[in-house]
Amino acid sequence: MAKGTVRYWAAAKAAAGVAEEPYDAVTLAEALDAARERHPGELTRVLRRCSFLIDGDPVGTRGHETVRLAEGGTVEVLPPFAGG
Repeated sequence: MAKGTVRYWAAAKAAAGVAEEPYDAVTLAEALDAARERHPGELTRVLRRCSFLIDGDPVGTRGHETVRLAEGGTVEVLPPFAGG
């Protein structure tokens, strides 16, 4: 298991009620499952619309179960943003 930080932005931050929290997971899917368990309800709905950066790199369309997390890494949770 890798340990790192999940950072929530905008609507994800509001839904989680925190700006960031630790992860202890091997994959992005595991980290997101743990976040859903800690913050049931609105965060689960928000995460369906989010994009993710792992240590600054976009996840894109890769399956979350295939995205490995690094020790000391950062997962950025980015809901859709309005504007331009």
